Amino acid sequence: MCGIFGFHARSRLSLTGELDKATDLLAHRGPDGRGTFVAHSPDSDWQVGLGHRRLSIVDIEGSPQPMHSHDGRYVIVYNGEIYNYIELRAELVERGHRFATLGDTEVLIEAWRAWGEDCLARLNGMFAFLLWDTATGQLFAARDPFGKKPLFVAKGEGFHAFASEIEPLRNFPGVDDRLDQDSLREYLSYRYVPGPATFFRGISKVPPGTFVAIDGAKIRSKRYFTTPFSRTKPDIDNFDEAVALFADKLDEAVRLRLRSDAPFGAYLSGGLDSSTIVALMSRQMAKPVSTFSVGFDAPGSSELPYARQVAQAFGTDHHELAVGMNEFTSVWEEAVLRRGAPVAEPSDLPVLLLSRLASRSVKMVLTGEGADELLGGYPKHRAEPWVAMYQRLVPGALHDGLVAPAVRALPYAARRVKTLAGVAGVRDLQARMAAWFGGADGGQAEMLYAGSPQPRDLDPLPFASDSASSALKRMLHFDQTSWLPDNLLERGDRMMMAGSIEGRMPFMDVGLAELAARFPDAFLTGAPKGKRVLRVLASKLLPREIIERKKVGFRVPVEQWFRAGMADQLRDLLQSGDATVRQVCNAREIDRLVGEHLGGTQNHEKILWALANLEQFFRIFRPTISETATRRREPDYRFADSALR
Repeated sequence: MCGIFGFHARSRLSLTGELDKATDLLAHRGPDGRGTFVAHSPDSDWQVGLGHRRLSIVDIEGSPQPMHSHDGRYVIVYNGEIYNYIELRAELVERGHRFATLGDTEVLIEAWRAWGEDCLARLNGMFAFLLWDTATGQLFAARDPFGKKPLFVAKGEGFHAFASEIEPLRNFPGVDDRLDQDSLREYLSYRYVPGPATFFRGISKVPPGTFVAIDGAKIRSKRYFTTPFSRTKPDIDNFDEAVALFADKLDEAVRLRLRSDAPFGAYLSGGLDSSTIVALMSRQMAKPVSTFSVGFDAPGSSELPYARQVAQAFGTDHHELAVGMNEFTSVWEEAVLRRGAPVAEPSDLPVLLLSRLASRSVKMVLTGEGADELLGGYPKHRAEPWVAMYQRLVPGALHDGLVAPAVRALPYAARRVKTLAGVAGVRDLQARMAAWFGGADGGQAEMLYAGSPQPRDLDPLPFASDSASSALKRMLHFDQTSWLPDNLLERGDRMMMAGSIEGRMPFMDVGLAELAARFPDAFLTGAPKGKRVLRVLASKLLPREIIERKKVGFRVPVEQWFRAGMADQLRDLLQSGDATVRQVCNAREIDRLVGEHLGGTQNHEKILWALANLEQFFRIFRPTISETATRRREPDYRFADSALR
């Protein structure tokens, strides 16, 4: 796991010093090594700069970067892990390739020598890389299929620049750092910004499963991967067969992710997903698994007892962290800085703290991330088919005029009903997919936002499922192409790397996703709590209490903390005279939300946390705020399948 930076620019620009600065801004991602490379294209009109910060996991003493191919033609900087590098290496040796190191970086660059961009389909792993062809002067960039590893891009007068995080690009000369007004609206509605946009007008995300080639002034991009739920028909109708196939594939995914020359462990919440991973690790390892769990010192807000139960069942070397309000707030600003955006999920901060604890003894952990998005584990996955039916039967006018007002009057205790009814009123598929996890409903977002930009055209990929797909499969496709890469995985990468920890996710294995896409809906959500296939498999591995307990989620007690020791901080962030959030949002609506929450009449925890983080973001990054800074004014901002001008 590492941090990478690179630029492709006109030779007239003096950027060598900027390369050093940008590379060092990624030091937290790679404390074990540093390297840079600068060269000019054969015609001398263009230059390339590559920077790398290394966290050594495989071939610890070897494999420095930037790395040259054996024939000297290619130079690469790379972030991630290629899990099947041993098998690929053997295949390349048979083709006559020679190797000087034992790591996966050299395998990747030699795979490019052998197969060019077609090598991407052979890689089983998580990665983002920049590769320079010294013979042609082309710069190539690619990101893994699910977007587990980040890659951002900025373009300016005479250059393109890439980085693992936003901060190096924001500080690169010539990058437009204006606040993107469309992204602000989307954040308030959805709690994240759908890709490829970011909060900054001049910075975009390279989409997951995308390959980019820059040749002089020309740039092209294409998607080399789309999630299998958009293109695979169910063809496994025997449930026992499905469980057996899933067990074998998950076991293999865990085995491949245990390849490491550095100490490793697992994050354990005590829930179904992470507990299953720990169980499989325990079967494959000769020594106890090092497990790490985080909870809270507030009453009724911790899952640590469940994690402890799993740790005892498998005899792990268990480590726990109980986070209090003071520890939580102590890393708030750093979390926003590393994210390069508001931290919409309070759980990010405990993950950062846990990563610091884990980094004292390990460099890599396996996690249970991705199981819900793969197997339909959220309540929304079971509710969406009913919402689709409801919308066919109930006219929109009837819902808006009768149902919605009645539901809004319900108390907070009925929040699940309120959420369901709110989503049921969203007729647009794109908006409804994102609204399931939203921070504010449509009406509240309108009241908060001081301007009124029209919704932009979102990246079409998350909505490009086969029209014959079920409502569940369409939602899983959306989760895997938007919610995961643009929110959940992005958050996980930033918080773990802030603590110099690499996270590996067996449930995000492409082969496992290909298999799950072949299951009918009943094999996924055909259980009261969802993830039917996994529950049956886990029943053979885990204590019964873990299988049957209610899904809780990682819930931070922000509701109580806002009314207690964080109340003054909340008022300062949202109600002080110099708060930027009051300039871009409706100040009266903010005051109403704060007053009702602190007065105990309503629980506005979710939207208040989103707003407080927005203000933290403004104070840390100080983006230029312009009402004209919207993506709609430049229609070619987006990565297209054919070209990016």
